[in-house]
Amino acid sequence: MFSTTTNIVEGRPVREYLGIVTGEVIVGANLFRDLFASITDIVGGRSGKYEDVLARARKEAISEMEAEAARLGGNAVVGVDLDYEVLGQNGSMLMVSASGTAVVI
Repeated sequence: MFSTTTNIVEGRPVREYLGIVTGEVIVGANLFRDLFASITDIVGGRSGKYEDVLARARKEAISEMEAEAARLGGNAVVGVDLDYEVLGQNGSMLMVSASGTAVVI
């Protein structure tokens, strides 16, 4: 499966458009991760734990989107868009969504 944020794949014309596909992942914030992230914010630097969770959620959302495209008979997803939202009371959850158009190239 090939995914791209562009609307075309250079040198590979779209033969068929199959429709919009999506993948969503919601992850909860861990108390200990929050504590360490707060300390990192106070002393400066990056929060590696949050970055790891965010990267994993992004990969899972893209995988779900690609799996939906495959179920439709596609071999690529074009026009991919990634969105991030904070959900829940006190921003206790993070949602990552990936969407695009399933195509046959």
